[in-house]
Amino acid sequence: MTAPLLVGTVAAVGVLHTLVPDHWAPIVVIARQRRWSAARTVQAAAIAGFGHVTSTLVLGVVLWAVGAAVAQYYGHLVNVVAALALIAFGLWIAYAGWRELREHDQDHDHGDDHGDDDDHDHGGHHQHHRVDSASQRTTLLLILGSSPMVEGLPAFLAASTYGFALLATMAAVFALATIATYVAVTSAAARGLERLSLGPLERYGEVLSGLVVAAVGVYALVTA
Repeated sequence: MTAPLLVGTVAAVGVLHTLVPDHWAPIVVIARQRRWSAARTVQAAAIAGFGHVTSTLVLGVVLWAVGAAVAQYYGHLVNVVAALALIAFGLWIAYAGWRELREHDQDHDHGDDHGDDDDHDHGGHHQHHRVDSASQRTTLLLILGSSPMVEGLPAFLAASTYGFALLATMAAVFALATIATYVAVTSAAARGLERLSLGPLERYGEVLSGLVVAAVGVYALVTA
């Protein structure tokens, strides 16, 4: 393969692979449920894309060091683990949302009997909720970023005889294509989902978001 064709190949892989829903859909549903700003959603997509690129390039180093067969197995194993983690994360979100609904209903049933103490408890609850949101965001990005794109590795292997300059160019192009696609698709999908009203189901938004993320994890596991 010629050098331009190799560069074009990794660019195409970066774009097409990132279009698969299991990359961006979890970010979109969590962004809607948590009411992230557009800037925060873009930042999350960029971080996930950067992690995706990094894990792929690290796997490429493994390929050169220990051979293609081991690297392919390693990549498949990481994808399986990431898919299982995504399922667990989604179920965790769904359970946390269901538990929060129950606590809210119980508080509502008690009315205003606790006066100022009740207000204090709600303040602590909101603070705890913010901490949970931050930890959930970090966990999601770690899961999404840890899954490498095995499809791009053959092109990097084929370029190994061309020298470092071409490899560096391919890595840069691959990173740009992947992160740009992550940001563009996630932002567009998030804007579209914002306009979608679930009506009475909005009350169960966090539970549904968790189930959607878990379903995406199942899809990723089946296709890993």
